[in-house]
Amino acid sequence: MRNAARLSRVALCSLVGVLLLASRPTRLFAADTLETIRTRGELLWGADAEGGAPYVYPDPQKPERLIGFEVELAEALAAKLGVKARMVQNQWDQLIPALERGNFDIVLNGLELTIDNQQHIAMSRPYFVYAQQIVTRKETEGLTRLDDLKSKSVGVLSGTAAQRLVEKISGVDIRIYPGNVESFRDLKAQRIEAVVLDLPIALHYAKPDSTLRFSGDPFAPGYYGIGVRKPDVTLLAAINQAIEELAQDHTLERIYREYGVWDERQIGLKDYQPEIVVQRKSISTLREWPKYLPLLLRGAVTTVELSVLGMTLAIVVGLIVVLVRLYAIAPLRWFAKAYVEIFRGTPLLIQLFLIYYGLPEIGIRLNAFLAGILGLGLNYAASEAENYRAGIQAIPPGQTEAAHALGMSRWQALRRVVLPQALRLVIPPVTNDFIAMFKDSSIVSVITMVELTKVYGMLAMSTYDYIGLGLMTAGIYLVLSYPASIFARRLEKKLCYDRR
Repeated sequence: MRNAARLSRVALCSLVGVLLLASRPTRLFAADTLETIRTRGELLWGADAEGGAPYVYPDPQKPERLIGFEVELAEALAAKLGVKARMVQNQWDQLIPALERGNFDIVLNGLELTIDNQQHIAMSRPYFVYAQQIVTRKETEGLTRLDDLKSKSVGVLSGTAAQRLVEKISGVDIRIYPGNVESFRDLKAQRIEAVVLDLPIALHYAKPDSTLRFSGDPFAPGYYGIGVRKPDVTLLAAINQAIEELAQDHTLERIYREYGVWDERQIGLKDYQPEIVVQRKSISTLREWPKYLPLLLRGAVTTVELSVLGMTLAIVVGLIVVLVRLYAIAPLRWFAKAYVEIFRGTPLLIQLFLIYYGLPEIGIRLNAFLAGILGLGLNYAASEAENYRAGIQAIPPGQTEAAHALGMSRWQALRRVVLPQALRLVIPPVTNDFIAMFKDSSIVSVITMVELTKVYGMLAMSTYDYIGLGLMTAGIYLVLSYPASIFARRLEKKLCYDRR
């Protein structure tokens, strides 16, 4: 026991050490990044091309090529620096942490020029003036201002000015999406009543759609700027000079007109006055845990609900599938076998997308919570079916034959002799699956469910304390899963009649 406790302490210390090391930049930055870029011959710019139109997205005619007004802007900037531009794919809401880690030289992807962003990175002079736009279904009337969205379900893009604006409205049911297009799908499926997004996104995705319409005029203008690391002073100066030259020779106007995003607001670029940034004290969420822990626990409740209900569904469906596979007639056996192969051999993420976004096209519309339970339950049912099959086939056939000799029917032998022993054998793998589902349930955030990992991500984006929040979140997951392990061990011990 003493050795076990010592090993546990060593393991915990090692984990904390790894996390602390992981939080540090992984490379030493050159004193002059601009010189490094010129020596390398490439300007690495971070962006997210997934659903990223009209900023950066694959060309529909040649999918291997990226297009978008920011692609052309990056190439124009790189040309001013005497190098070529190369885009580095990164999840949009993690662009700033990735820049700080040195994954690329600049962030150029609709990054809002805000005081919050400038607390962590330096930002260039603006290259684009954006505004917010409310989009509704064609038949919806009256939702033309932010105040009209009270008590409505409204979709926004994660980590944007739209999210911050809508969060200030009392009584609004806000749905946060990871990409540009998912909110429009939910709007058309009548799961939400309006979407608030940056105007360029609305122009590209909603304007050509005859079932949607712009509701009211654009509002709340703001600026996009290019993010660089704070020590990269010479690079920032070079980028500022390049943007100014591109504005003066009308290159920016030409690019924006080509993608249909030029409007009268862009004239205001030359009137931009930088705000004075007062550096705030960094936030330690561990020291301020009473403020953040309740928010994480609220997300943990959703995680528990999803996992318990999803596992219940998986156990029931898995048992039905294995019984059909082993004892039903041939066509049903083939169906059960195909079910296992299909759900086990395809990603859970794709299954969730098909259930949540695909089913409405055939008239089946589930909310995000039900879709999450169904996706997790059906996916894990394939694994549970295989666990049960292994357990049933581990029981010697002689026991079934003996049951038949005693006059039991096939069903009675299965129910009273085979299944009780088989279920005892599969307790360890089923428990492992249940604990795995606790962690896999985080994937349902892609269909707007705000569970524990999603809450962690949202808080980390606003506080930039990934370590403190990460340790709290990992601790909650451990507290949730450890009782399941203890319960499984006790249940296994209780059912071991032959070892008493």
